[in-house]
Amino acid sequence: MTITRLLAGATLALGLASGAMADGHEPTTVGFVYVGPVGDGGWTYEHDQGRLAVEEHFGDAVETVFVESVPEGADAERVMTQMALQGADLIFTTSFGYMDQTINVAEKFPDVKFEHATGYKRADNVSTYSARFYEGRAVQGHIAGHMTESNIIGYIASFPIPEVIRGINAAYIHAKEVNPDVEFKIVWAYTWFDPAKEAEAATVLIEQGADVILQHTDSTAPQAAAQQAGNVVTFGQASDMAEFGPFPRVSSIIDNWAPYYIARTQAVIDGTWESTDTWDGIAPGMVEIGEITDAVPAEVKASAEAMIEAMRSGEYHPFTGPLNKQDGSAWLAEGEVADDGTLAGMSFYVEGLTGEIPQ
Repeated sequence: MTITRLLAGATLALGLASGAMADGHEPTTVGFVYVGPVGDGGWTYEHDQGRLAVEEHFGDAVETVFVESVPEGADAERVMTQMALQGADLIFTTSFGYMDQTINVAEKFPDVKFEHATGYKRADNVSTYSARFYEGRAVQGHIAGHMTESNIIGYIASFPIPEVIRGINAAYIHAKEVNPDVEFKIVWAYTWFDPAKEAEAATVLIEQGADVILQHTDSTAPQAAAQQAGNVVTFGQASDMAEFGPFPRVSSIIDNWAPYYIARTQAVIDGTWESTDTWDGIAPGMVEIGEITDAVPAEVKASAEAMIEAMRSGEYHPFTGPLNKQDGSAWLAEGEVADDGTLAGMSFYVEGLTGEIPQ
């Protein structure tokens, strides 16, 4: 049975089994806190697919709780606290802006395990996890550089945090590599999910001459704006966004959280859960590249697929020198690969990008 209740201005959907299981043990309760609605078609949608995979995998041994559209701030702390008070054993907090709230609530509930997505603060009962989205951005940049005719690529950025800056840099490096004339125009939306703002940003970029739009925001609104404009290429963000394929959406980055969520839930059930930091990419399958459609020229599709396989095998890293910083200072020498510490805290553009990173 499923009940729905109002909690801190968001909707809490609590899947209830029939109480204790046949063996007398109470089911493990796993909570999920979402920054957007489960129907956003992107980031939150894929996290919820992971939640559903947990339900399918464990059956009556697990109950799941989720709260959608929770703002980053005091509301998030209230939601997490309420989940813990209602008996959650494990809580996944799925947005960067939940970091401090996760730490605060975890301190009050030391017996509850917390998993924070894309953050860097840990505790004895707080793990962190993220995906190497920049690997997918490199593939998108490669395709975009080939497909642009105006040589202007638009990028809708959410917030000026390292994760987003890494993505911009990775896409630009690989677009520039195949098209030296390419130019990036970046619009900061200051939101993860706001279809109106995202559509406006896409429209502005298209009016400025962009015929390829990349996004690090969660809704399908940029896809719809590109579709309306006509000959503008887009890429799915966080999920396949298949309804806009085969064009304008010619491929996508797909976040596959299900294996991680299942493994971490199993660790709680087994009593083996420990605080860890996970940062996986294409090779382990946390980052997937959606089908590259036939709207992409065959030779470009082949070279993109070769890049994917090279990253999967470890033969290629998207941040391999020679690379300079935006101010022209040396960063990576020929053949040198960026270390994870620099990537995790990235706060600079690479050479060739224009404009300043907002503070």
